[in-house]
Amino acid sequence: MRQSNERLVLQALRLNGALSQARIAKLTGITPQTVSLILARLDKDRLLVRHPSVRGQVGQPSVPISLNPEGAFAIGIQIGRRNMDVLLVDFTGSVRERLSLDYSFPDPSKLFDDINTSVKKLHASLKPDLRARMCGIGIAAPLSLGGWQQLLGVAPRVAKQWQGIDLRARVAALSACSHLTIDFVKDTAAACVAELVNGRGRQMSSFLYMFVDTFIGGGLVLNSHLVGGRTGNAGAIGSIALGLSEGRKSFPDQLLSVASLFNLEAAYSKADLDVTAWTDDRALIKPWAPATRQWVRESSRAVALAINSAACLLDIDGVIIDGAFGRPLLTSLLEGIELAVAQYSWEGVERPAVLRGTIGSDARALGAALLPIYAQFAPDQDLFLRAP
Repeated sequence: MRQSNERLVLQALRLNGALSQARIAKLTGITPQTVSLILARLDKDRLLVRHPSVRGQVGQPSVPISLNPEGAFAIGIQIGRRNMDVLLVDFTGSVRERLSLDYSFPDPSKLFDDINTSVKKLHASLKPDLRARMCGIGIAAPLSLGGWQQLLGVAPRVAKQWQGIDLRARVAALSACSHLTIDFVKDTAAACVAELVNGRGRQMSSFLYMFVDTFIGGGLVLNSHLVGGRTGNAGAIGSIALGLSEGRKSFPDQLLSVASLFNLEAAYSKADLDVTAWTDDRALIKPWAPATRQWVRESSRAVALAINSAACLLDIDGVIIDGAFGRPLLTSLLEGIELAVAQYSWEGVERPAVLRGTIGSDARALGAALLPIYAQFAPDQDLFLRAP
C-alpha cells in the first residue's frame, strides 16, 4: 500500500506539475496526514523539490512541490533503418544528453559496439553521486528491422543479418548495460508512448498515432491505454492497403510505400539534390519544393484513406501525426491531410480531429526511456495507464 500511494503522489506531480500538499491530497484521494508522511519519505529519497512558499492567498502559505529532475534517469535507444538516437532522460521526462549515429542501414556486427560506447558516454556524463539513480534502458526499434529491403534497396544478404536477433538480449549482454533492466517496444509504439505521457495524450483518451520516418508507422491508444495487441504490432498503419487486390501478381500498394520519407529522399536524389532537406526549411523552397509538393499531395491522400478506415473501425477522438522531419514540412503535410480528409463522406461515422504531434524526432527514443521510469514509479504495473 505504501508503494502504491507513493506512486500515485509521484504521478500526480508528473501530470500536473508543482502542487501544494493540500492539492496533492485532493487529486489522489489520500488523506492529508498520509500525504504528509509520503512526502517526507519521497523527500528523503531525493525525489522531490520544494519551492518557495506562495503567499497572498487565504489560509496558510502553501509550498509548491514538484519532481526532482535528478531523482532518477533512464536511457532511451532508438534503432532505425537509417539512424540511431541514444538519449539520457531525467525523472521529469526531459532530455539531458543526446547522441546520434547515421548509416545507410544498420550493421549488427558494429551497431552493438556503438550502443555500448554510447551508453558508457551517457553514464559518464552524470555526476558520480547520480549514477546510481540510473533505473534502466528502453529500446525502440521496428519489429521487422530487415523487412522491406527491396523498397529500401538493401541487399538481401545485409537485411538477413537481422533475422533471429533478440535486441533486448543482445543489449542486456553488453558490458555497459549488464547491470541495468532492459525494456523493448516497437519504435512507433514508443513514439506513441511519448505523446501519451508528455504530449497531447494527456487530453485525449482514444487516438490513432502516426509517425513518419523512413517508413510511416503508428500506435493505438484506447481508453488511455497503449494497445499492443497479440504480437505487439497494433496500430501498424504502414501496412494498410491503398486499393483492391487484383491477384497475387499485383498486390495493392501499402501506405508505407507512398507516405514514407524514403520516397521523398528518392525524389530529391533523382533531381540531384541533398536528400536531407526534409529535416529543415529547405524542403519547402526551391529547388526542393516541387518534389516536396508532389510527395505531400500523394502522401496526404494515402493518409486520409487510412484515417477514414481507422475512424470507421475504432471510433477514436482524433489522429495525432508527427515525424522525424522538420516542423515546416509537418505543417504542410497536415494541411494536405485536412484537405484530403474533407473529400470523404463521413455519413454514419464521426470525423476525427487531425492534430499535430508535439514531440518530434525524439519521440521514439524518449518513449523508450519512459519505459523503465514508469516501471519503477508509475501507479500501476500497466506502464502506460495514466492516473486520473
